[in-house]
Amino acid sequence: MQTIYAMHQNGSDNLEKEEKFLFYSIDNIQDLYLTMISSLLEICKKETQFLHLSSQKHLATAAERNPNEKFIKNSIFEILAENNSLSIALETRKIDAWHLHEDYIALLLTAIKESSYYQKYMSNPARSFEEDRQLIIDLFTEVIVPNEKLYEFLEDDKLTWIDDIPMVNTQIIKQLKAMKPIENDNFKVPKLYKDNEDRDFVKDLFRKTVLNEAALAKEFVDKTPNWDSERIAEVDTIILKMAICEFLKFPSIPVKVTLNEYLELAKEYSTPKSSIFINGILDNLVKELEASKKMIKAGRGLM
Repeated sequence: MQTIYAMHQNGSDNLEKEEKFLFYSIDNIQDLYLTMISSLLEICKKETQFLHLSSQKHLATAAERNPNEKFIKNSIFEILAENNSLSIALETRKIDAWHLHEDYIALLLTAIKESSYYQKYMSNPARSFEEDRQLIIDLFTEVIVPNEKLYEFLEDDKLTWIDDIPMVNTQIIKQLKAMKPIENDNFKVPKLYKDNEDRDFVKDLFRKTVLNEAALAKEFVDKTPNWDSERIAEVDTIILKMAICEFLKFPSIPVKVTLNEYLELAKEYSTPKSSIFINGILDNLVKELEASKKMIKAGRGLM
């Protein structure tokens, strides 16, 4: 949707160029995920270095010579540091944002050490995997994710990340909650696509929508007699075309799935009343397409 919108705004008709940028943007979701999950590793490294340097001071205090290492020995840090899936992905994608911007890790570490979550955790001499895991979940959710400076950094680094941040953080929190002790840990860096068919769907939906925009628009123009086509929000027309494209050219996608997906897009990206407007048009269109046999659905999940 965003790529098609950008094409309209730029007056571009270079399909291959825009498709290349579309896949580049999707690939960057993986980089954002790795950047966020690796922030935990860098925070642990930063505190480890700080404790070591403090213990080496000429006039180190007793507390500095024998620091409380509970935080840096947190089980979740250990799992992430020793996880092959994560190590390979970081190396393959060449994720080095924190090496170039250590000040953000220092900023996050300071916020963490000032938090009640950290202070309560450190004051408890006992240790358990459950407590370790809950601390990292709380710190990531309540301290790292909401940090405005971090958000500004991510926004400046890659513009396409803005809409991906909530999805990526939700995935990381879900994985943190599912973590198990290292001896039976099954942490895996998630794939961008389920399979090749999944990736092909991205290309097919983009191409079939762009190449058939005029024909797809005809399907809903006469369904809006009280609306001048120029008054309909640009995003709304793109959402309608994509939804109709799925109705007509993707027989294995259930109608309800298409309706739900595009109504959510409308709620997120268009005007306050867009979802009602789009729902009304698509609902009437579905009835007509079914009656005229123009829309034939077949495949799994359609019963």
